[in-house]
Amino acid sequence: MSSRAQPTPAIESTNVPEPDLPLLHDRVYSVRSYKQSDAELRIRGQIQDQKPPGLYFADDPKPLTVHHMVLDLVVSFPSMTITEAEVVMETHPHSQCPQITAHYEKLVGLSIARGFTHRIRELFGGPRGCTHTTALLQAMAPVAIQSVWSMYSGQDDEGTPVPPPLPSNPTDEQLRERFAFNLNTCHVWAEDGAYMDEIRQGAEMEPPLWVLDRAEELGVDPQSWVEGRQG
Repeated sequence: MSSRAQPTPAIESTNVPEPDLPLLHDRVYSVRSYKQSDAELRIRGQIQDQKPPGLYFADDPKPLTVHHMVLDLVVSFPSMTITEAEVVMETHPHSQCPQITAHYEKLVGLSIARGFTHRIRELFGGPRGCTHTTALLQAMAPVAIQSVWSMYSGQDDEGTPVPPPLPSNPTDEQLRERFAFNLNTCHVWAEDGAYMDEIRQGAEMEPPLWVLDRAEELGVDPQSWVEGRQG
């Protein structure tokens, strides 16, 4: 794994202005997923902590990086099982910090989709890991799940097919199978919530709001998002 990649710059909101106050600390997470093959994806996570210029050294004109950890996971698809894990500590406060990196090889064999957060706490919580790397891991799991439909959409004709449409009035078992990566992950996807009730009763899934906005901008049918391509 290359040690030269840098995190994404701090996110700036167009609607919520930054506080007009002295900055004390800046933590940035960057998580990106890549299609490694039809059967694998790679998740690259980075965490970087910086102190603002001049906070620790009066004449220092640059931000001071105090933590920078990089974590690569290779995840099998569609099982979402971790097959490779590597941690690189670019910047760390103590010479002993990198001694824990090999411990994260215990990620291999874990499902990143089911019970992941609980297992992360068991394996790497407190003195069993690096607090910053473990925090990064918990930010990476949702990105892996967000990549499932991207993997389906990006398949070649001979790749893994997109799951077929749900039948009208689907059974709970069919719903659980189809939405295995979504159910009970938030209040919208609550198994006994209003949204799932609508789907049980045969309602079509509504396109995400960002799909509607972009489709209008492009002048295309919003339903084209299902195939992951225009038309």
